[in-house]
Amino acid sequence: MRYLFVHQNFPGQFLHLLRHLAAQEQHDLLFVTENRPTTLPGVRKVVHGLPQAPAKNTHRDARDFELAMIRADGVARAAASVKSLGFMPDIIIGHHGWGELLNIQDVWPKTPLLGYHEYYYHETGLDVGFDPEFPLGPSELARVRAKNAVNLLTLTNPGHGFTPTHFQHSTYPAWSRDNIDVLHEGVNLEVCAPNPKLRARPVSLGGYRIDPADKLVTYVVRDLEPYRGFHTMMRALPRILNARPDARIILVGGDMVSYGARPTEGTWRQKMLDEMQGRLDLSRVHFTGRVTYETYVKILQRSDVHIYLTYPFVASWSLREAMSTGCALVGSDTEPVREFLTHRKTGLLAPFLDPDRVADAALTLLEDDALNKRLRRAARAWAEKNLVMADYIAGYEALIRKVIAAGP
Repeated sequence: MRYLFVHQNFPGQFLHLLRHLAAQEQHDLLFVTENRPTTLPGVRKVVHGLPQAPAKNTHRDARDFELAMIRADGVARAAASVKSLGFMPDIIIGHHGWGELLNIQDVWPKTPLLGYHEYYYHETGLDVGFDPEFPLGPSELARVRAKNAVNLLTLTNPGHGFTPTHFQHSTYPAWSRDNIDVLHEGVNLEVCAPNPKLRARPVSLGGYRIDPADKLVTYVVRDLEPYRGFHTMMRALPRILNARPDARIILVGGDMVSYGARPTEGTWRQKMLDEMQGRLDLSRVHFTGRVTYETYVKILQRSDVHIYLTYPFVASWSLREAMSTGCALVGSDTEPVREFLTHRKTGLLAPFLDPDRVADAALTLLEDDALNKRLRRAARAWAEKNLVMADYIAGYEALIRKVIAAGP
């Protein structure tokens, strides 16, 4: 078959499917993307870049949409060029979030389209207004509504959609959900697997030596920011460190902002360090920045307690991989986390906005070895039942067949 994939950040959410299709050595795999250095064997890239930058005088609430239309134009131009060379895909698979698929139907109007739907924004009830520490003024609500401009176009354009969780599916308007399938993502259970040997000897993680006697509490995000509970995590640390002199903390994540607003100045890491000044034993708190995937997996494998926090928003891949690795998990008691963790069965849940309750849950797992081990085994067992990569790929292929059979 001839596949055309579209995502600004190659390979995006399509890594595992691409590897599977490439291994079959019977498909023509073409990927339209922006200028990214990453490559995959068996996958050809077509780089479209950005033909122009958004205008400086564009209204604040329309800037994302203007950039989306610029991307849509760039992808359509690249697709037309590929079409002129004789490439005719059997299916187009891409991410809807950045507008790249909006005009591709004009290039191949008879080709079925399968689009990844990630999140539909709401003014109330989900991430917006969830954290009273960061209220939005009335003028900012217009920006939230405007963020759905691309979403609404994708929901009325031709094609079929899919999303990885029931929570994400529920964020979309009721009238659109029949056209969006839930396709649960899988994890490489062999790579993200428990490794008890890492606790038997000193190990270097992100440049820090962790000894067998250390109780390691871990926290992993793409960027250290409120959406992923970084402020709550930092405020929980004094209680953990004071109660457990043997505790060491590793926090993985960069200083950029992936979701939500930037601080008024500096970084969220520095802002929270300033707030917690004099309350933390910084000799036991280690910031690694972003790390390699191999180091990241080792951090999860060595973890004695792993803390995962998020607003009512898209759950991170790291939550799935932490369960697969058999972490003893403390998760925020928010809807996307509850889809994966069940309190006292596969982890402990604590209120996102209560640092003391988060700390107490972590201390419970550090002090109760029997509970810690039981929840580790249960998390891994849940992953082995629900996150099997072969099942994910089989569901993907069934969805592709369904979309092709339905036609454009």
